[in-house]
Amino acid sequence: MAGRKQALGRGLDALFGDIEIKVPTVRDPVSVDDIMNPGKNADIPSENVIQYIDIDEIKPNSMQPRQSFNPELIDELASSIEAYGVIQPIILRNAGVGYELIAGERRWRAARKAGLKTVPALIREVTNEENALIAIIENMQREDLNTMEEATAFRTIIDKYGMTQEELAKAIGKSRPHIANTLRVLVMPEEIRDLLRSGALTLGHANALGAVSDEEQQILLAAKITRDGLSVREAERLASVLSEKKSRRKKVQNQKTSEIKSVEQELTSATGIRIVINGDGEKGSVELKYFDRQGLEEIIDLLRKARENVK
Repeated sequence: MAGRKQALGRGLDALFGDIEIKVPTVRDPVSVDDIMNPGKNADIPSENVIQYIDIDEIKPNSMQPRQSFNPELIDELASSIEAYGVIQPIILRNAGVGYELIAGERRWRAARKAGLKTVPALIREVTNEENALIAIIENMQREDLNTMEEATAFRTIIDKYGMTQEELAKAIGKSRPHIANTLRVLVMPEEIRDLLRSGALTLGHANALGAVSDEEQQILLAAKITRDGLSVREAERLASVLSEKKSRRKKVQNQKTSEIKSVEQELTSATGIRIVINGDGEKGSVELKYFDRQGLEEIIDLLRKARENVK
């Protein structure tokens, strides 16, 4: 990252901290009089002059982290634009042919829906890396990204631009643990990732689930969290209980005699079902484990046959 000297302008200094990223300094905005009379001050930089760009010459940001746009909110914004116009200009960069959005995709979408032919815009010169960072920051400032969108965006920037978690944390004004915890959700079971995408689970819930090592238990706990509307703290308590139970079972498993382990293996081989004996040989329990619907049906068939044989 050496050699990158400036942060993303005055308004984003606090977000980028000490990370060295070269981006043109955003100067003080021009006045309405300057815009209405552009010849009055010939030294106004072109990047601060609002231009009206053909809406069809604009394409979405290729690094946009948001994977979905709420159509109802777009409709509301379109109604506002029909009444008052686009009050805040969108930010674009040259894309060879036409322009690419840097910030303001919802305004652009709503303007299209409102039937506008042109939109007010500021043209900036930014690199691909800076474009990706700005896209994340714009959405995070509005708290629009769900956890999966945020995690996917972090992973893309780290992989594509070789940034460390520490550098990314400084660039977007988050802690390094936040980056690490967010990235961790990418390897969670798909069922949990779906709940994170929908917003049914938060990053705090995901962190609690991460304390449970067994994926099946993670999924069951996630379902309980969403069904019962559990808080993050309640989820953490349940995860702690499950982890303790897992630890105790593991301890008991390690204390099993070779005879009990031999019986487990024999029964598992004979039935094709994972059978676990919990106990000391005098008392305990027998677990029949399954990992999918077919496995459950096999256990049910086995028990039915056993009952018939008893009759």
